Amino acid sequence: MEGYLPEIYERFATKYPDVMRSYEQLAQQLHAAGPLSGRERRLAKLGIAVGGGSEGAVRSHARKAIAEAIEPDAILQVAVLAISTAGYPAAIAAYQWINQVLDKEA
Repeated sequence: MEGYLPEIYERFATKYPDVMRSYEQLAQQLHAAGPLSGRERRLAKLGIAVGGGSEGAVRSHARKAIAEAIEPDAILQVAVLAISTAGYPAAIAAYQWINQVLDKEA
């Protein structure tokens, strides 16, 4: 669901709008800081979320990847690649979260 924001994110943004504006500006600068394509950045950010074990971030980046027309097999491969670096339990948890997003968005 494009445009989805968790309630806590919206609540924080309402309470601290200046902080959120600064955060969003930083995000824009980070994206522009190197040669990676939008697709590469999205998959990298998904991989970082998987490695960090952040369910919310994995789900968010999976939703964004779908919205950006990244194919489901590429999104799932991020979790598969995590087996040797983040460990099997973390990778399988991420694989589950990604599949749940893919199923819901399909």
